[in-house]
Amino acid sequence: MRRPALRVAALTSAVAATFALGLAAVTTPAQAAQAAKAAEPTPRVAAGPYVALGDSFSAGSGVLPLSPTANPLCAQSAVNYPHLIAQRTGRALKDVTCGGADTSDFSTAQYPGTPPQLDALTSQARLVTIGIGGNDSSLFSSLIQNCTTAGLTTLGQGSPCKDKYGSTYATTIQTRTYPAVKKAIADARARAPRATIVVPGYPQVLPPTTGCYLTMPIATGDVPYVNGIEQTLNAAVKRAALENGATFVDMWAPSAGRDACQLPWVRWVEPAVGSLNFVPIHPNAAGERAYADQIMARVSL
Repeated sequence: MRRPALRVAALTSAVAATFALGLAAVTTPAQAAQAAKAAEPTPRVAAGPYVALGDSFSAGSGVLPLSPTANPLCAQSAVNYPHLIAQRTGRALKDVTCGGADTSDFSTAQYPGTPPQLDALTSQARLVTIGIGGNDSSLFSSLIQNCTTAGLTTLGQGSPCKDKYGSTYATTIQTRTYPAVKKAIADARARAPRATIVVPGYPQVLPPTTGCYLTMPIATGDVPYVNGIEQTLNAAVKRAALENGATFVDMWAPSAGRDACQLPWVRWVEPAVGSLNFVPIHPNAAGERAYADQIMARVSL
């Protein structure tokens, strides 16, 4: 999504730009996560500096206070998961996450005076997190805007978005997002060859079925459609990570029941209407803490 994170809230009257979900479970989400974790080795992270790359979900865009060291246009939070991990582990942190970033911003400047994210990496890095993919091809900003518009035309009934767009988004993920994310991780690996690279997925934003039309104005029949696209994204991100020897951290299963349709003290992601963050459809402070918890558990930090 090629726009400052602070403008996300103005995308439409009811929605913000970027969001994503996680990988579909084989049985229940909790069982799938447990089985996947058991099947994958736990990496050993050497002591040393930590570099965080990624988009608004990693930047914690919308969660106050803002980081005083980042470009304000990135809306990077001082309590996002990179900052939390650094504080908990005592690691020196270089956080270049930025709201609105896509994989092109790894190699080119997103804003004047904001270097390409890969420039933050050196051979000294020992831990690298990369949260990216949802903004490529304006994937989810387009998805939410289009599905919201479609839902409003039917007053939340039917599946107007699925009927109109079908496999378009899934095809974009498979043919464009996946290779771009794979290259971004490979480029990070080349610059930080001794680092443990961790790639988190995206948490659940919508419940499995039905949704909550008043706060997330997507038609009832389109909720499974949007979830399926989000699952396709996380599957592509996971594939890109594993093919580069990186560790994927599933955020879908842990966030079950914590979606934007839940009560404020339960949810990890804020809704389009009634958001308590200044950037809606993004993780709140609890969501950023959950990211930190899951990443630290996965790599035994």
